[in-house]
Amino acid sequence: MREHAAEPRVSVVAPVYNERDTVDPFVTEVLGALDALRPAATPEIILVNDGSTDGSAKALDACAQAHPGVVTIIHLARNFGMEAALSAGLEHATGDAVILLDSDGQDDPAAFQSFLEHWRQGYDVVYAVRSSRRESAFRRSLFWLFYRLLGWIANIDLPADASNYALMDRAVADALRALPERNRFLRGLRAWVGFRQIGVPVARRARQASTTRLGLRGQWKLAMNAIFAFSYVPLFVFRIAGALTLSLSALLIVWALYEKLVVGLAIRAWASQLITTSFIGGINLLGIGTIGEYVARIHDEAKGRPNYVIHRVTHHDTAP
Repeated sequence: MREHAAEPRVSVVAPVYNERDTVDPFVTEVLGALDALRPAATPEIILVNDGSTDGSAKALDACAQAHPGVVTIIHLARNFGMEAALSAGLEHATGDAVILLDSDGQDDPAAFQSFLEHWRQGYDVVYAVRSSRRESAFRRSLFWLFYRLLGWIANIDLPADASNYALMDRAVADALRALPERNRFLRGLRAWVGFRQIGVPVARRARQASTTRLGLRGQWKLAMNAIFAFSYVPLFVFRIAGALTLSLSALLIVWALYEKLVVGLAIRAWASQLITTSFIGGINLLGIGTIGEYVARIHDEAKGRPNYVIHRVTHHDTAP
């Protein structure tokens, strides 16, 4: 069992992007889930405005004013992406336990109680395992395939279907805050830091908005960060491809000599050259692109730019 205060402080961190109409219902539901915790906990809610352009900033400031001492709003200078927004919230969380979740309604705050119970039992990380998804069959298949492929090629143990939705002990939050890397995949970093972790099945609810905040481009970037930050298998694949290409070239040479010296037939030069050149050229281009992905990430880290820039912070200690 974990030693903790009689009423520990629980921080809830959520990124917000163009969700003006859902801010109030989301905060109301989160506060209800925190109030229902038994034993009781002191609540802290940190909402990170990730460069919203639909008026979410005003709605968030009004929310902080309506819940003084509980709700803090961090306004980023522009849209830096979900992982950066979560990192900003994590930097400002002061709780003994920190819960990360999405603000689009898909993560069910009713799971808070289960998270806290496992935390009190001594687990440092309690993460949601998506037991179901309200997505199309095609998207569900892609997610299923990606996470199992990632788990197979990663150089650490990455649990399948694990979500960003998780509770972390203060020690884990501090460990993640200390990591300097820019291209972040928090689920992978959470697994990398270690500690005692457990997954809890949580059904994924339908998204309140009609479209995902990440979009295809954002999901692709997140997937690439996951693969290239936690696996060297792509480089290994092209080492194998290089060996196979050399073997194929050797076989082509043996075949050409056999046709010429034994059978007496000459190979058409343009055919053999075209096949060999296109095959080797394709392998080289793919290999250069793979190396380029790693080099681009090294370049990002070498520049030393922060993950995000804060424009302002809104917090009210007492009611106006």
